Amino acid sequence: MNTKAEQTKGTSGADIGKLVLAVLVLAAGIVGYTYLGNTGASSPVRLITILLAVIVAVAIAAFTGPGRRARHFMAESQFEMRKVVWPTRDETIKTTGVIMVVVVVLSILLGLIDLFLKSVVLDWLLKLGS
Repeated sequence: MNTKAEQTKGTSGADIGKLVLAVLVLAAGIVGYTYLGNTGASSPVRLITILLAVIVAVAIAAFTGPGRRARHFMAESQFEMRKVVWPTRDETIKTTGVIMVVVVVLSILLGLIDLFLKSVVLDWLLKLGS
């Protein structure tokens, strides 16, 4: 078990208020994007409107309890990704080659089994019945 495991607490009222505010800002950005589209505003202005709303909403949500937990999770994930040993190009090419050979061999094997079973069913069993 992880020694850093923490007991998660309920979301506080302030956090809920911040999350509601973030959703409202995002909704306002979507409404502004739609409104600007109906008034004939240029595409860059509409794009800036929605991007600004998303950035502000994420910034507000980042300072809540769930936002802090998400930031902590992302930091831990980046730390763990540094520990991963990725295969070299040569290892990847060799492994891909082995997989391709195995797929071809198994395909041939399954095709032969299918031909054998087809001949058994169609030639022997159906002819015995007639």
